[in-house]
Order: sequence, then structure tokens, then C-alpha cells
Amino acid sequence: MNLTWIDWSIIIVLFSLMLGMVFLSKSLLKSVTDFLATGRTGGRYIISMFHGTAALGAITVVGALEQNYNAGFNSRWWEMPTAVILVCISVTGWVVYRFRQTRALTMAQFFEMRYSRAFRIFAGMLAFLSGIVNMIIFPAVSAKFFIYFCGIPEIGHLGPYSITYILTTAVMVLVPLYFIFTGGHIAVMFTDFIQGVFVNIVFVIIVVLLLVQVGWADIGTAIKSAPAGQSLINPFDASEVQDFNPWFFFIGMFGLIYTKLSWQGNSSFSIAAKNAHEAKMADVLTNWRLVPQWGLFLMIVPIVAYTIFHHENYKAIADTINNMIAGFAPADQSQLRVPMVLNYLLPVGLKGAFAAIMLAAAITCHNTYMHSWGSIFIQDVVIPIRQKPFEPKEHLKYLKLSILGVGITIFILSILFQQTEKVFLFLNISGAIFVGGSGAVIIGGLYWRKGTTPAAWAAMITGALAASVNILLNQLIPNFPINGQWGWFIAMVAASVVYITVSLLTPRKAFNLDKLLHRGQYAVKSEESSADTEVIKGWKVLAPTKEFTKGDKAIYYVTTGWTFAWVVVFAIGTLFYFFVKPFTNDQWMSFWKIYTYLFLTASIIVTIWFTIGGIKNLKEMIHALRTNIRDHHDDGFVSKL
Repeated sequence: MNLTWIDWSIIIVLFSLMLGMVFLSKSLLKSVTDFLATGRTGGRYIISMFHGTAALGAITVVGALEQNYNAGFNSRWWEMPTAVILVCISVTGWVVYRFRQTRALTMAQFFEMRYSRAFRIFAGMLAFLSGIVNMIIFPAVSAKFFIYFCGIPEIGHLGPYSITYILTTAVMVLVPLYFIFTGGHIAVMFTDFIQGVFVNIVFVIIVVLLLVQVGWADIGTAIKSAPAGQSLINPFDASEVQDFNPWFFFIGMFGLIYTKLSWQGNSSFSIAAKNAHEAKMADVLTNWRLVPQWGLFLMIVPIVAYTIFHHENYKAIADTINNMIAGFAPADQSQLRVPMVLNYLLPVGLKGAFAAIMLAAAITCHNTYMHSWGSIFIQDVVIPIRQKPFEPKEHLKYLKLSILGVGITIFILSILFQQTEKVFLFLNISGAIFVGGSGAVIIGGLYWRKGTTPAAWAAMITGALAASVNILLNQLIPNFPINGQWGWFIAMVAASVVYITVSLLTPRKAFNLDKLLHRGQYAVKSEESSADTEVIKGWKVLAPTKEFTKGDKAIYYVTTGWTFAWVVVFAIGTLFYFFVKPFTNDQWMSFWKIYTYLFLTASIIVTIWFTIGGIKNLKEMIHALRTNIRDHHDDGFVSKL
């Protein structure tokens, strides 16, 4: 075992705290809407933290560490303009606001409201299948991390399969299933919140420790030695970086806009919000919630790991790790390299804290996704085919059975499937089976009155086929030149072109968006706010609306100020590099040092800020769940528009 009793004690304490929140959620679960969307009681901070931790599973941490070990600081450079996209999406409420206005419990329910019941069933089944394919590596990657990081011993084999691996993978599925069965979406949100608070604190502490242990001078020496064309500090000298070159990030920028709320695995954060404005503000706050995780920890740790493997002062550690992972499959070597560096560098206690984070991340991510895929199968396939709603108790029973089926399926497939691509490349292309076409269908359905049902069918089929062909070719042809990221991009573009073309070729009467979005005479009185009902156009969409309080405006202006400051840095740096004088490696290192310490400072502030705001929202949510009167007809069934 690599962990001491102190480390295991920390893991047990965090797990016990999460278990206590699950038991609390059981007493608050009183309706189908509670099980599916926490009774729509979420405040902005807890929604933002839920969104972040739902997406930050153990597999995401492993994938991000793998990506940034190869891309270095360059990923942050190319992601700077991405911040503008995030803020614009957040402030305008792009997709999120209008989707929340529909009051749909799932995206496919919206598809029935906007297109047809048959299309809802098709889209629901496609989302379900895409989610299963996407998730089959989740338990496996998580299990391998825990086996090697914690040093869990082998206890035998069952045919070609390790019993330790099978049992650890089973834990990665069974514990989240228990949490979901006990408290539904309430348990999911509660446990994600606990993880979100703990993860930010530990991430900041680990980064401070690593910077003290390794030192900036050694980091600079190691990463400046990268070969030409594979620089980890000069983003304009990284064209030969495998898979994670600038094109990877450009495609990601396009995907941010195109796929907003497309991925059903973590889109339940928006339907759990109190109202559309809270969903929008949660999205704005997401720009800050990302700082300790993506801006700091997941960037600095791989850089430190690269230093360990490429600086002579750490050769003994590097040799030990290389010898240990030498017999692994190439994909496993790539995934475990950085975590095993942490295993060697972190002291007693902090090593346990990191393992506790990863356990919480695995549980919260898996319960979020299994809840989503199981719910989608019942809500968007079974109920529409049945053409009448279930009774509440019967409805909950079938939701749980469906989620159980998802858990069993991904457990079996996770044991059998052999991963060949890097984590993020596989996740992107497998998700594209659904999101390759759904982005066009969602955006067109919410914003374009002329979008038609035939266009939705054509776009969704086009995206699914393009992604599926790419997955098949990557499995059959070694070193196939179109990786998962490019396959995703091809699917998105093809589906968009098809949606627009078919809509224009199959004209229909303009769709009544006011009725769909509950605007004007169709407004839901209980959710009306001070918002101006006038349609806002042009640059005014970036300005705060009447819904914004003084506090909301302060958050908005600070967020946009921080974001656009980095965009200015990106623009000036790029122009200076090409038109005045290229920067030296020493100048790049000085810049990245300033960046690191600025993000470290911001991370400390964000951790305190979100912890206080999240606790306040948690208390409000618990009170609302205890006192709200439930509408048992609000179960996702669509009888008519």
C-alpha cells in the first residue's frame, strides 16, 4: 500500500461526510421533479459548483493531466480567447436562459415540444447510446488510478482479467448507484457540492507545495529543453505537439458555442436552478469556478511532472516511475505518468487528501452521468412511446431500474473495452455521436423560428454517422490521421450545414417561440422577474439586464474585466510576436511565472468566496425542499404544446 493510516483516515472522513449528505437527501426526496431536478431549488453558487464538479470526474482529472503534460503552458495561451466566449455565453444566457424558460426537464423533452414526439424518442435513444459509449472508460480509468496510486495489491485473476481491477471497477459503479437510489438528483447535487468545496482547498495547497518542492528555476530548465516544434512555453512553436496542438484548442472554442447544453451528462445543472436568471448567473460564476481547477492545478501539476521526467536533479524518481509503468499499455502509461509523480512528491496526509478528492470526483461524476443516462431512457424514450405518464411511485421505480441498467452495462463494457486514444480525444468523439448533431438542433430550435422537424432529423443523423465512422476507423486503422477532435469538428460542421439546408428546403409556418419560452401572454407567473420582455439585439446583449441586482452587476463587471484583461494580453502578445519581435524562452518563462502567481492568488479568493456562497445556497435549498408544495404533474410528460 502507498497510503498510511493518516491518508486512509482522510479518505474515510470525506466519504462519511458525503454519505451523511446522501442520508439527508433521502428525507427531502418527495417527487419525480425532486429526483430529476432537485425540485428546481438551486441557487447560483451551488449550481455553478455542481456544474463544475459534475464535469470534474476522476477521469477528467486524469485526462487533463495527460493533455497538459503534452501541451504545457501553451494550452492556457490558446484558451485565453476562449474566456471571452465563455463570458459572452454566460452573460447573454446563450441557450441556458431560453432552455430554462421552456421548463423542460431534459433536452429531449424540449425536442418534443419544439419538433415532434418521434424525434424526441430518436434523440433520447441517441443521447442514451452516446452516453453509454462515452462512459465505458470512466470506471476503468478511475479504477486504474486508484490501484496504482494507492498501491492496492493484486489478489488473483479471473481468466485474463485482474480480480483487483474488477472489484475496484465495481466500487466505481456501486457507490454512485447507492447514492442515486437514496436521494436522486438531490444526492447528486449535495455530494457534488461537498466535493467542490474540498477540491478547491486541496488543489490550492498542492500547487503551493509543489512550487516550493520543485522550484521555478528547475521548472524553467526542464521545459525550455523541449525540442523545436514541441515547445511547452512558446505557443507559436508547438505545431508538432501530438494531438494537443493549437488546432485542438481552436476546435474546442467552436465547440463551446455549438454544444452548449448539448451534453446531457452534466446539463441538469440548468434545470435545477430556481429560475432562468439564477441559471444565467451560475454560468457567469463558472468563469471563476474554473480558476482553481483548470487555470491552476490541472496546468501546474503536469508542468511539475514534466520537470521530474526531464531534469537531472529528479532522475532517480523518473527512473522509478518509468520502470513501474514500463509494462503498461501505451494508453495506461500516458494516463498514469502524472498521477504517479504526485504519489512520490506529496507528503503523508496530502497524498490521502488527493486520493479523497479523486474518490469524490469519481463518485460525483459517475452518479451525475448514470443519473442522466438512466433518466433520459425513461423520460425521453419509454414515456413518449407509452404515451401517458406513470404514477409518481411507479415513475421513480422505473427511473431507478433504468439507472441500475446503465450501471451494470458500463461496468461490463468497462472491463471488456480496450482504449486506444487519449482520454479527451475518446471522450470528444464518443460524445459527438449525440452532440455532433444536437448543437444545430438545439440552437436552431431555440433561436430560429424557421427550423423544421425534417432538418432536425437530418442534422442529428448526420452528426451521429460522422462520429461513428470516425470511432470505427480509429479502432480498425492504426494511427488513423483524423483523431477524435477533428472527427468531432467534422460532425458539428456537417450537421449545421444539413440543418440549415433542409430547413430552407422544407419550409413550414414560423414556430411560436413565445409559447415555447413562456413569454408574454404565456409567462409562468411564479417565475416572472424584473426582466424586460423586449427582445434585446446587437451589442446590448452583453450588458446586464433589469434582472441584475447591484451585486449581480458587480460580479459581471469583475468577471468581464478579468476575462478581457487576459484577452488583451493574448492579442498584444500575438501581435508583438509576429510584427515586432519574437519572445525568447526566458521571456516566456517570466510571463508564465507571473501568470501562475496571479492565478494562485485568484484561486485562494475564489475558494473562500464560493465556499461561503455555496453554504448559503445549500441552506436555502434544504429549506425550500422541506417546505415547497410539489406539483406531481410536473414529471416531464408532454401532452400538448
